[in-house]
Amino acid sequence: MPQKFKILKNNTETFQYTVDEFHSDGNDILILGIGNYLMGDEGIGVQFVKNLDTSRFPEGISFLDGGTGGFSLVPYIESHEHVIIVDATMDGKEEGTITLLTPKFSDDFPVSLSGHNFGLKDMVDILTFMDKMPNIYLFTVTISKMEPMYLELSPKVDAAIPKVTEMALELVQKIRKN
Repeated sequence: MPQKFKILKNNTETFQYTVDEFHSDGNDILILGIGNYLMGDEGIGVQFVKNLDTSRFPEGISFLDGGTGGFSLVPYIESHEHVIIVDATMDGKEEGTITLLTPKFSDDFPVSLSGHNFGLKDMVDILTFMDKMPNIYLFTVTISKMEPMYLELSPKVDAAIPKVTEMALELVQKIRKN
């Protein structure tokens, strides 16, 4: 019976992606907001990036509204040494609570991340498999509900944006000192 699949001894032959200037602009840090604008508080990450005063940050940082991009974000994430992600979570904490996580593997992500993050967890597995996993810092903001076709953030979630901004600024300074 003929063999239908070629078995490769070196998986790097399978994935020939090269980091490029297009996806990083030569920057070492990516600040990535993830979420869905059309789901109310679930869009905290994209609202964060959209309203961010990038002039407060030092040079060498990329800013990206990742929407619910999933796999299409892989080239951007792997092209930066450090990735700061802001996203919503339904973890049962008080609405507007901010938590900083440093996941290394997809299993390190909270199970209560909103639905689009299935792609984010898969993306982390791909990057780990390809040995292109950057340092990830995940700021989660606790939400209590997702409201389809609602564009506004609730007051407590909206109030988290300036706090996450300050925390991200402090984190960038800490990363740059190391």
